[in-house]
Amino acid sequence: MRNILDEIIEYKKSIVEAFKRKPISFVEKVKNNPYVSIISEVKRASPSKGDLNINLDPRTLSSEYERLGATAVSVLTDSKYFKGSFEDLRMVRESVNIPVLCKDFVIDKVQIDYAKLTGADIILLIVAALSDESLKELYDYARSLDLDVIVEVHNEEEVKRALKISPRIIGVNNRDLKTFKTDISITLKLAQMIKESGAILISESGITSKEDIETLSKAKIDAVLVGEGFVKSNNLDESFNGLRIEKNV
Repeated sequence: MRNILDEIIEYKKSIVEAFKRKPISFVEKVKNNPYVSIISEVKRASPSKGDLNINLDPRTLSSEYERLGATAVSVLTDSKYFKGSFEDLRMVRESVNIPVLCKDFVIDKVQIDYAKLTGADIILLIVAALSDESLKELYDYARSLDLDVIVEVHNEEEVKRALKISPRIIGVNNRDLKTFKTDISITLKLAQMIKESGAILISESGITSKEDIETLSKAKIDAVLVGEGFVKSNNLDESFNGLRIEKNV
């Protein structure tokens, strides 16, 4: 009969193995995808829209995303404003074999450690929320753990700040974090500067139709992040397939 010490050691081994797990490369997935990559989101609520799908099942939804061809799954882990959790992230990690993004407001290394331990392959760093020093420190730390990092910007000044650390991935948030209004033309305005740097370009927020994707494709985007449109959809297959478009290279 196993004693308590044996049980504890077995549990600790599982924790250590989780931390040693080699993350799945989002960068390689995007580069090898002939289509505009779709990052599909597990999102229960938002400050601007309130509850979106508060009782969603992260396991089922993320599995459906993978079946449909999502390149990655984004999981909101903020509990107060988005009603997400790291438990949601853990369930998604156990359910899919594609990269998982921990989408949160990262301000400290300990959050990065916890994201990796819970199963994240990618983290988000928001330029507007960080000083240049903190941005570089957190970026370098995440990369040292083999995590991919989406560096999020909203305007030209933030792009210039982001480029100082030569990120491999830049996400343009079409949503103004002060007013929460969305405008996909923000990606179009910033695309050239980002693409010239060699970074993968992701357009985030406000993408609801194939027309939006076709417009953004002119800027040679590599990927889009879609949340609300999917979690509120009554026909996920139709909603997802309606956004599939070949990459404009």
